Amino acid sequence: MRYGVFILFCLSIHMVGCGNEGTTEKGPAATRPAPIETVEDPSGLPLEKLTLPPGFKVSVFARVENARSLALGSAGVIYVGNRKADKVYAVKDEDGDWVADRKYVLDSGLNMPNGVAFKDGDLYVAEVSKVWRYRDIESNLAQPPRPEMIYQDYPTESHHGWKYIAFGPGGKLYVPVGAPCNICKSKNPVFASITRMNEDGSGMEIIAEGVRNTVGFAWHPTTGELWFTDNGRDMMGDNYPPCELNRVARVGLHFGYPYCHGGDIADPEFGHERPCSDFQRPVWNFEAHTAPLGMKFYTGEMFPAEYHGDVIVAQHGSWNRSTKIGYRLMRVQLEGNRAIKSEVFIEGWLDSDSQDQWGRPVDVLQMPDGSLMISDDLAGAIYRVSYG
Repeated sequence: MRYGVFILFCLSIHMVGCGNEGTTEKGPAATRPAPIETVEDPSGLPLEKLTLPPGFKVSVFARVENARSLALGSAGVIYVGNRKADKVYAVKDEDGDWVADRKYVLDSGLNMPNGVAFKDGDLYVAEVSKVWRYRDIESNLAQPPRPEMIYQDYPTESHHGWKYIAFGPGGKLYVPVGAPCNICKSKNPVFASITRMNEDGSGMEIIAEGVRNTVGFAWHPTTGELWFTDNGRDMMGDNYPPCELNRVARVGLHFGYPYCHGGDIADPEFGHERPCSDFQRPVWNFEAHTAPLGMKFYTGEMFPAEYHGDVIVAQHGSWNRSTKIGYRLMRVQLEGNRAIKSEVFIEGWLDSDSQDQWGRPVDVLQMPDGSLMISDDLAGAIYRVSYG
């Protein structure tokens, strides 16, 4: 059943239709307290294996099973979605020591609740085909309200069906829909796209096409343009095609999938149908199979000045390459609206000699003090990256 009926106190511590605003699942969740889980000991992970630039340090903020997308509330609460489990969490640091003291299970029994977003006191959660809204969540962490279903007409296919969601500068909620396959053409135009809607679920529209599977995006702090990561197709060998970083200069652009990859690589199955010149080129190509997911433009004041405006990207890492790659954070340096250089920011979740990995970075969240939170779905952790 969804919604827990008990409470445990802790001592410490990814289709065009109508919005259906206001409909809810059965069950009086508003009268049932959510479980408050004991926060696990943050020690025990081999952080000494991580390599960071001089002056930077990393610590464990919280342990959360299959921690995926992150969203920051107005009261410092961090909301956490997951893909392989069925829960949505909230974690809270109550004493200001940058270690979480409380972990709340806000909901359970969900279908890949990867996407979380926060706006005007409300939490939004995306399943594979539905988007829910939890009203006034921060005043009700221990007793979450019943969610309102604001949209329920996304496809139900689970292949690339998990969603990353976020609110843009204009107040609309952006929701991508991945391709239901490795490489294919779909009659339904909502597949392989990025959509957006009003906060009540109305007015859903497709704003970008040819996007195979984005699980992270952010808005340029100066231009306001949407930038997004995209995972390249599989089964073209170890080194092709590249994964991508793209920008949406205007609504309606097509980014190539399934016809073209990386700006100039014709797909072996569909490339003969349309030339690469028909499509928007990436602003940067990452190595194949690195699986870039969450990204943020760094706008804080904690890191050295040369980091300001750069893009920090979490590379989840390869699963189908003869030698593994990724499992790291990248820094993409910009000049204005143009990417000019990419370099490793933090690595060490993968042992290049043994090919064993103990962590896989997923999302990036900037905190008000300028530090970064990084989720890791393999280690089940949220890290804090700070400087000085």
